[in-house]
Amino acid sequence: MSPLTQDLTQDLTYDRYCDEIIARTDALRDTVRGADLGATVPTCPDWTLRELALHVGRAHRWAGEIVRTRATEAVPHEQVPDSAPGSDDPAALDAWLADGAAGTVGALRAAGPEQKVWSWAWEGSTGFWARRVAHETIVHHADAAVTAGTGYEVAPALAADTIEEWLEIVDFARSAGDAQAAELTGAGRSIHLHATDVPGAEWLIELGEEGFTWRRAHEKATVALRGPLTDVMLVFNRRLAADSDRVEVLGDTELLDFWLERAAFG
Repeated sequence: MSPLTQDLTQDLTYDRYCDEIIARTDALRDTVRGADLGATVPTCPDWTLRELALHVGRAHRWAGEIVRTRATEAVPHEQVPDSAPGSDDPAALDAWLADGAAGTVGALRAAGPEQKVWSWAWEGSTGFWARRVAHETIVHHADAAVTAGTGYEVAPALAADTIEEWLEIVDFARSAGDAQAAELTGAGRSIHLHATDVPGAEWLIELGEEGFTWRRAHEKATVALRGPLTDVMLVFNRRLAADSDRVEVLGDTELLDFWLERAAFG
C-alpha cells in the first residue's frame, strides 16, 4: 500500500461520515428538486426518481431508529416512524429527506462511534452505520444524477472508501452464503482497479479456489479497469457501464463482467 493511497481515507472519521450524510443528502435534494419524479432510474429500472428518493429517506430513518433505540435485533420497517412524506407535493418530499438525514445524524452523534447496535453485517456498531448510510447516499445520489442529467462529484477519499466498503460487502455476502457471490472464485484470475487521476488509488482483487482477497497494489492482472477514481467507483458499484468511454477496460473483459454480474445485490 502506497503512503498516498493510505492517506486517501485516513481522515474519514465518524464525524466526517456524519457530515457527509447531511452533505450528500443535500446534494441529492438539489438533484431531485425540479426533476421529473416519475422518470425511470436507468441504474435502478424498477424505481422512479420519486421511489429512489423514498428509498433513501426510509433507509436513513431505519438506520436512525436502530441507533436511537440501541436495537439489539432488526427493527421491522413498519415500526420506523415517519416512513413517508405527508403528501405527494415535491416540497414535502424535499423536507422529508432533509429531516430524515438530520434525525439520523442526530442519533449517530448522540450515540458516539462505538455504541453496540444490531446490524445485518460484519460489525454491529454505530460506526458501521455512519459509514454505511454515507455510502448508501453517495451511490444513490449517482442514481439520481444520471436520471436527472446533472453533474456528479465525490471527494477522492469517499470514492476510494466506497470501493473498499463494497468489497467488504461482497465478501460478507459470499461468507454468508449468497449464491451469486459464492461464484466469485477462480484461481489465477485477478482484477486491477486503477484510478488515473489519484496517485496510489489502486486495488488488486485476486480470485482463489474458495473466494477472493484484495489489496491496494499496482500489479498486472487478468483484467484492468482504468479511469478517473469516481468513474471507477461508479463502474464497480454498477452505476456506470463498463463499456463507457469514461473508463478503459484492458484484458479479459469477460472476467470484469463476471464479477459485476455476481456482485449485483443491494
